[in-house]
Amino acid sequence: MHEDELAGRAKGMSREELMALPAAVDLETGNRALGLGRSKGYELAKRGQYPCRVLRLGKAYRVVTADLLDLLGLAA
Repeated sequence: MHEDELAGRAKGMSREELMALPAAVDLETGNRALGLGRSKGYELAKRGQYPCRVLRLGKAYRVVTADLLDLLGLAA
């Protein structure tokens, strides 16, 4: 594999990985699925501008997987 192909894989997730996700995932996983960096993802979540529904549970953010899959065009 070429170096740029490996770099692209590190940022995104395969269809199989996405379909195996639980009902809600941590923000880092949501960021990875959307190709967002850590800082940008947290900034968007904090401002209520994340591209799909995010739940705030105490200090943690959880991304609703169904909304994430819908956004990516993978909804069942």
